[in-house]
Amino acid sequence: MIIRAKLAAIAVAALASVTVAVAAPVEAKSRITYPLSVSVLIAHNQERARWGVHPLTWDPALAASADRYAAEMARTGRWGHSPRSWRPGQGENLWMGTRGAYSVDAMVGGWLSERKWFRPGVFPAVSRTGNWSDVGHYTQMVTRNSTRVGCAVRSSRQWDYLVCRYNPSGNIDGRPVV
Repeated sequence: MIIRAKLAAIAVAALASVTVAVAAPVEAKSRITYPLSVSVLIAHNQERARWGVHPLTWDPALAASADRYAAEMARTGRWGHSPRSWRPGQGENLWMGTRGAYSVDAMVGGWLSERKWFRPGVFPAVSRTGNWSDVGHYTQMVTRNSTRVGCAVRSSRQWDYLVCRYNPSGNIDGRPVV
C-alpha cells in the first residue's frame, strides 16, 4: 500500500510539472504532446523512486531541442547520437522502431529493460556485463545528477524516433549513478 501511495504521489508530481511545461511556449512545428510528456515523466520518475533519486521535471526547452534532432533523424534517415556541441551539458537517449508499432511506454520500456544488467556504482563500472553501453540508457534515466528531461517523437515513412535530452548530463566518468 505504501508503494502505491508513493507511485501515486510521483504521478501527481509529474502531472503538476507537465501542466507548467505545457503552458510554456514550444516551437510551432513541435510534436511534443501532453500524453508523451506525462508517459515519459511517470516512467522515469517511477524508476528513479526505486533508487531513492529525486524526480525529474519536464523542461520545454529540452523537449524542443529533442524535437529538432528527432525531426533531423526522421528527415535524413541517419541514426545516431547528435554531436555533443549541439547539446552542451546535456545527455541524450535515442530509440528507433517501426512506425506506429510501439507506444511511448514501450519505447521507454526498452531503456528500462537494461536494469537487469545494471549494478549501482561509479560510472562507467555500472554493468554486470562489464560493458557500460549495455546499461547506458538506463543509467541516464536514473542518474542522480540529472534534474530535467525533455523528449519528442518524430516519424519518417518507416520509423519512429524518440529522443530524450537530460540536463545536467548523466553517464559521466567518476560519478556515482544512484
